[in-house]
Parts: sequence; structure tokens; C-alpha cells
Amino acid sequence: MKKFTLILTAICIAISLPAQTPEPTSEVTVIPCSHFGISRPLSELFVTSPAKETEIFESRDRENRKPQTFMFTAEDGPEYGNDPATMQKSQGLKMPVTIIKNWAGQNGVLPPDPTGAAGLTHYIQLVNATKFKIFNKSTGAQVGTIVNLGTLWNPDVGNLGDPIVLYDKYADRWFLSQFGSGSQVYIAISTTGDPTGTYYTYTFLSPQFPDYQKFSVWADGYYMTSNQSSDKIFCFERDKMLIGDAAARSLSRTFSTGPVSNFFLPLPADADGQLPPLGTPCPFFAYSENSWGSGAVDGVRIRTLTVNWLPAPTTPTATVSAVITVPTAAFDGTYNSGWNDIPQPGTTVKLDGIGGVVQFRAQWRKWVGYNSVVLNWPVRISSTQRSIKWVELRQNQSTGTWSLFQEGIYTPDASSRWMGSIAMDDNGSISLCYAKSSSATGNYPSLAFTGRIASDPPGQMSFGETVAFLGTGSQTITNRFGDYSQTSLDPDGITFWHTGEYLGPGGATRTRIYSFQLPTIIGVEENFNNAQFSVYQSGTNLIVNGNELLNNNSIVVDLFDVQGKQLSGKTVTPADRKVLANISIAGLARGTYLVRVGNEKFQKVIKVMID
Repeated sequence: MKKFTLILTAICIAISLPAQTPEPTSEVTVIPCSHFGISRPLSELFVTSPAKETEIFESRDRENRKPQTFMFTAEDGPEYGNDPATMQKSQGLKMPVTIIKNWAGQNGVLPPDPTGAAGLTHYIQLVNATKFKIFNKSTGAQVGTIVNLGTLWNPDVGNLGDPIVLYDKYADRWFLSQFGSGSQVYIAISTTGDPTGTYYTYTFLSPQFPDYQKFSVWADGYYMTSNQSSDKIFCFERDKMLIGDAAARSLSRTFSTGPVSNFFLPLPADADGQLPPLGTPCPFFAYSENSWGSGAVDGVRIRTLTVNWLPAPTTPTATVSAVITVPTAAFDGTYNSGWNDIPQPGTTVKLDGIGGVVQFRAQWRKWVGYNSVVLNWPVRISSTQRSIKWVELRQNQSTGTWSLFQEGIYTPDASSRWMGSIAMDDNGSISLCYAKSSSATGNYPSLAFTGRIASDPPGQMSFGETVAFLGTGSQTITNRFGDYSQTSLDPDGITFWHTGEYLGPGGATRTRIYSFQLPTIIGVEENFNNAQFSVYQSGTNLIVNGNELLNNNSIVVDLFDVQGKQLSGKTVTPADRKVLANISIAGLARGTYLVRVGNEKFQKVIKVMID
């Protein structure tokens, strides 16, 4: 018999929304910052001789994640399996991608839950319980190590768990978070773009324990979901947190999961490339399984949260939209009720495949005429194999309607692939990073990735698999593996960075950090998109200069503030694959602004300072 997973949902919108009835929920809960401070410079907290890294203990947070109890047998029909038409059963024919940077990350407790992001010159990685390292992005050299992340908030705040690192590229700030044992949500925002400097530190008290918290960057807030006993969507007041305002607030709204229960968690949309226009509701995504009953179908469930930060003491408003479901081809989202999913060589111990959740991140991007999001989650291939289903959804900016653009299940051989993380670059190319393992001799839990470019046939990962780092052992002391990994996009818009877990000698927990780019394919030749753009101020104008474009197709040139408000926009036509455009900045205040250039095939977002 098959035991099925769960997951929840939340929704989306982009520019306009079809009329929907908001879901009846409780009143908005406003959560003030319970403690605010400014940390010492991190450079003063670095340790020169960190203690030897060991697996200290196994986290007990999985006690909060109960498996689903929906049960179906083979007699229930093929609709409870995977649609063969969506299964990619062979490697892509393009040459595997060359890795640019590849260095050792930190070890941690079980699971390590590595999280990391790249800024302009640095890469930050956190692992569970909760160690903190800053690396030079160009060389991989360690800039500094902090053995207790909690020191940022208070010397008495320990290394707790489920850390998240985001680089808020729109404000050139670093976002760090972990949960607290007393239901605290700890958030630190760097005071400048220097990750070794000081941080504004905020503490918020969640109504319930915020297990498995996941964050995103949006125009009007930092959004969060977590695995709580009742479904809640959180938003933290981004504009105030960026300037160190102790009065920064958080709010939450509850909503109903429908026919699911136990371990549920949607992912909030995380903006990449460009912020959404200010006032755009934030979408939340989860998958739906037809095994749940009550009319559930295989697909992606979407909700939105619309927030209006009214000035204090007026209570802000927050509205959760009704759920919509975008159907997909049939998939099997079942997992073992004991979390024994992934085979390893030389042992009967199987690893936890983290069934039930869309895996971090839900990367959202605005293009010309539509918005996109890429998602991935684990599926069951057989009793001895798990793999990854991935989808790209697109939203019509005129109607607000979401639809399925492409989907696939990447299972090119007998190995299990899990712990996925997916992202899209400025050219529309998609990378899928993951761990892989099987019972075959030598096929220990390792790190690998694949990818596709925008012109490839839908649903196909066209590049041959690249193994980023080979594992050398199997884990036998527990089935606990990582709960999540993270793929982020470099500020250059084309370099992917991934951090994930593999197993070292004797099954020791290890993490890795690596980067790569997906080449743009032109005919039979493989070349990187070498389009170069520069923006500079000349009097009351910004001059946008572009060279080496792929073609002379029209492109848009837009100007935004750091909150996502569009200030101007025009369409220009290149000549000889070059473009020159002026943007009036007359009357604009001094500060940071964002220029977007692009069309339906690519985009670049360039940060500028207006004097």
C-alpha cells in the first residue's frame, strides 16, 4: 500500500488578479518587534581557531512533521502514479556544464540544512545549530567564522535551527534568520552591503513554534511560512527593517489547508531579477495530490497575501485570497511513513527524502508581459527510487491568470535524486541542483545538477548531469539527511550558486558550495550571452548603453525605485546589436534606483546611484 504526503498552498498574483473571494480567516495578528539592537561588527566576532566541526546531535524538529495517512493501492488506477509522458529517462545530450567555483562548506548537526547566498563580493553560508561563515566569492577563501550566530542578537541566544540566508540585492543588504526555542523568529539585516559589518537585529514572537521557516524578498516585506499547528502566512515590514527602525512590525494571517494536515508548508514567492510593482500581492505555492480526496487534483495550489502597512496606531490590513489550483500531469507524491526513502550502498538504512513540501526556493521573476515561477518537489518512482518533479508556471500580467508552461520528472537512470533546489537566470535558463544516491556500489550520497536553456523542448533538462562532488560513505546511525538546500542567483544574473549536503567517509555529514553558468545555445554553437550594459548619470538623465546583444529585437528600458515602484519606461529598438537610451531623472531624490533592460527572452537589472 502507498502512504501519501501532504502539502499546502497559498496564492499568487502579479499585476492584476481575476476577481476572487477572500478566504474567511481570523483577524490579522500584528506582532511588534520584541527586541531590537545593533550588533557589534562581525569582524570583531570572528574566531581565529574554530573548534573542530563534528556532528553534535540529531535535531528533534522532525517530531513536528507527521506523515500523511491517505492510503491507496495499485487498484486505484494509474492516476495515482507518474504520467510517463513527463518522465525524462535519459541524460540531456549537451555537454555537462563546467563548475566555476567549488569549495568545502561547514558541517553541522543532523540535518545540516545548509543555506547560502552570493552578494557582490562575498558568499555567506549558515548551517543548522548555527554556524556562520563568510567567504570571498572570487577565491573561496574564508573571510571569517562565527561559531554562534545567536551572538548577533544577544550573548544568551544560542545556536538554534533552520537558518536562512538571503541577499536582498535591491537594497544591497544581507538577511539572516533562525528560530528560537521559545517560538522566537530572529532576523538580522546588515546595516550596509558589507557582510562583515554591523547588523540590525530584530526578535519577533510567533504565536506558535515556527518550525521549518522559509523566507522570501518582496517589495513590501520579507514573507515567511513555517510548519505550525495552524496555517499562517507572515510578513515583516521590510522598509523599516532596512533602516533600523525599532518600530518595525510583523503580521500574520491564518488560512485553511483544506484536505491536508500534519507537515504542511507553502513557499512564498522570492523575487529575483526585479522586484514586483509595489502593492503586488505575494503569491504562495504548494503542490496538491489527488490522493487527498475532497476533490483534490494533482497540481500546484496558489494563494496570495495582500498587505497594507497602515501607519501606527492603525492596524495594518492583510487579506488571504481564495485558493486556485493549476493542474499538472499525474504524479506520485507518496513517501514512506517512517521517512525511509533513499537507498544507499552497502546498507539497508534509507535516508529521509523530505516528502510533502515544495522545496526551497520558489523563485519568482517578472518578464515582459508575464511573470514566472519555478518549483520542484519529490516524487516516488518505485519502492527503491525517488526523484524530482519540476514545473514552470507563468502568469499573464493583464489578466492575473496562472497557467502551466512546462513540467518534467527528472529520472534519467536508477539513482534517486532528492533535496532539489531550482532557479532561472536572466536568459530564462533553468538549473536544477540536488543530491543523488542509490544502492549500487560506490554511488554514495553526492551532489549534482543539470539544466536547460529557454529554447529547449519543454519539460527537458538538456544538459548532461554534472557531479559537483562525489560522496564517499553511507550514513547508518540515522535516516536523517538534509531538510533543504539552496540555489541562489548571483547579482550578475547568470551565475548560479548552490549549497547542499553530501556524505563523507563513514557517512560523515558534509556540505559543499559551488557555482556555474548555463551557456546560451546559438544554433549548434555554445556561447555565453555576452550582452553588456552600462548605466551612468549625465545631468538630469541616465544613459543606458548596451552592446553585443544577441539580436536587434526590441527591448524595454524601465526605471524603478528600491520598493519596486515603476517610475518610467520605454521600448527601444537596437541597431547593429547595440542600443543607446536616455531616462529622465529630473525631480528624483538622491538615492538608489534600479534600471531594467530586456524582453521576453532575457533581462538585466542594474543598480544605480542618483546624485
